[in-house]
Amino acid sequence: MLKKGITLLLIISLLSGCSDSESSQQMDYDQTKKMVVDILKTDDGKKAIREVMDDEEIKQNLVMNEKAVTSTIEKTLVSEKAADFWKKEFQDPEFAETMAKSMKTENEKLIKNLMKDSEYRKMMVELLQDPSLETEMKNILKSTEYREHIKQILQETMETPEFKSKFKEMLDKAAKEASSSFISEKHKI
Repeated sequence: MLKKGITLLLIISLLSGCSDSESSQQMDYDQTKKMVVDILKTDDGKKAIREVMDDEEIKQNLVMNEKAVTSTIEKTLVSEKAADFWKKEFQDPEFAETMAKSMKTENEKLIKNLMKDSEYRKMMVELLQDPSLETEMKNILKSTEYREHIKQILQETMETPEFKSKFKEMLDKAAKEASSSFISEKHKI
């Protein structure tokens, strides 16, 4: 089938471009292009293209050199023009949110893998045990701004329907436990 498709394309090319006789009509470029496109859109044409793409030799020629791709990406991402582009894009809240969501699962995997790495864990422990960091964290936690922020978060959380529902369940459970313990105490007397 592949050979049929290639043969057909070669015949069309030969007929359209290699005619020596002035009496025969030559197809112009647009007509040839239209005919080739029409042929490629047929089921046979599509099948021929698939077969060509499945050929291992063709695949190897289409695969890009990994070093070339890496080099191009590095040059593109570390250039000043790219840095300006990314700064501008990350100022857009919608873009930043979309990027964060798209990277969330990969970041979670990375962090989980890092937590399994003993060297990384050691560095984290050293960082968290650093006296200057500990002092800074205490100052932050004692600050009025932080306390106001926590207060606001708690108030917002208590207003959510989910929290109200869970809180009601906890109160109902506590009330049942209290009444059952009260009843059992009465029976003991």
